[in-house]
Amino acid sequence: MIHGKNEADFAAYILQKKKDIFNYHIQNNTFYHNIAKNASVTDWKNIPVMTKSNLQQPLNKRLSKGFNTKNVYINKTSGSSGDPFVFAKDKFCHALTWSVIQNRFGWFGLDFNSSKQARFYGIPLDTKGYYKERFKDALSNRHRFSVFDLSDAAFKKCLKKFKNTHFDYINGYTSAIVQFAKYLERENIILKQVCPTLKACVVTSEMLFEDDKKLLEKQFELPVVNEYGASELDLIAFQNPEDLWQVNSETLFVEILDKQDNILPKGEEGRIVITSLYNKAHPFIRYDIGDIGILSKKSTLQKPILEKLIGRTNDIAILPSGKKAAGLTFYYITKSIIEDQGNVKEFIIEQHTTETFKVIYTSAEVITEEKIKHIKIQMENYLEKGLTIIFERQDKIERSKSGKLKQFRSLLN
Repeated sequence: MIHGKNEADFAAYILQKKKDIFNYHIQNNTFYHNIAKNASVTDWKNIPVMTKSNLQQPLNKRLSKGFNTKNVYINKTSGSSGDPFVFAKDKFCHALTWSVIQNRFGWFGLDFNSSKQARFYGIPLDTKGYYKERFKDALSNRHRFSVFDLSDAAFKKCLKKFKNTHFDYINGYTSAIVQFAKYLERENIILKQVCPTLKACVVTSEMLFEDDKKLLEKQFELPVVNEYGASELDLIAFQNPEDLWQVNSETLFVEILDKQDNILPKGEEGRIVITSLYNKAHPFIRYDIGDIGILSKKSTLQKPILEKLIGRTNDIAILPSGKKAAGLTFYYITKSIIEDQGNVKEFIIEQHTTETFKVIYTSAEVITEEKIKHIKIQMENYLEKGLTIIFERQDKIERSKSGKLKQFRSLLN
């Protein structure tokens, strides 16, 4: 029904859904009424922006009238932003989330319910959690490859599974899938030739850099689809067959705001703020997800395009001069230099003081002094002079409990 609307009808639909969800929570949710009691739906730009810190209180204090922990879907955010919390969705809203996902996977000839998935995700290591996830995998027609072991021996076993299984697609954490592609490159193997039934590779949860995307396309010989979502909301953006990052406009309303909460024009970089149009159990109205991005100038209300996802607002490096830089800037610079010969497998960057940064890496050989010198020069060119860059080689980089790899982290706070 939503997809059949013309542009004018779609604009009316969005306006009405924004009014409906705001009025519903003002009238039925004490928690939200206290946040936005002086706001009016007729002046959308002045409705208060919700932050994750607002939500760090018991769930039962945030649920709307008529909802309780027995009649809603409950989950917890990953905490990758540093502010984890428990959230809820009413059952209709939760069903819509899966409806959007099924629609997007259908763009690439995949049936989310029946297509066989090769899943590169984390898994709980306690016995109960481990077998619960394995049971869910069996019911969902997917095979899970652990992202906690990215050794060549583990990838050799992965490859054997691909040879003997009719997988339809790959889905999982970007960093682990990139490491699998690097293994295939070292072994001179094209995955599509090993497993001809594969149709696509969908990466999620971590940044996908352009050179990594090219590597995946080369070694898999598959369309590489970049997914961006948040468990508390929905699928936010999904790369369409035209290679554009199409924003979910059916169940979400996405805005880009500056630091003063002003709405920015398309093409300008700012905070990604999202309204969930259907969740009656729990308000997410003008919710600052903690990410920074840009909506393309080509965006329309019906088909918004995410031009760029820059990173999380808490992934900001503070330099000795007081200047701020996106933490991924360090990662971009270093990545372009130390990965060019395939020696380094993975690396992360930590900020320890305003002038001190540590590059932790795994590799077959120690990084040469010449390469270290080159990285330091580029850091100064892109950022400022006087930075101390420490390199530490490790046998293995520790991932989070979920299995995700955070490319940059600041330890200043």
